[in-house]
Amino acid sequence: MKRPLNPMPAFVREALEAKGLMNAYEARPPYQRNDYLGWIARAKLPATQQKRLAQMLDELKQGDVYMKMAWRGMPR
Repeated sequence: MKRPLNPMPAFVREALEAKGLMNAYEARPPYQRNDYLGWIARAKLPATQQKRLAQMLDELKQGDVYMKMAWRGMPR
């Protein structure tokens, strides 16, 4: 069963572009990108959305973390 694709909210796109992390985001596997977007969108409070967005941005910047778990990246 495939999961539904989550659309990228404008504020997420703006944050990725402002931080220069769009390439890091696009380099992640599709399931991770979709999980991040769904996780952010499911937050009921704007403050929680911003907290989750900040975590995603930090993990993309670090490059080796996904949802607070170690991630080795895509094989090259």
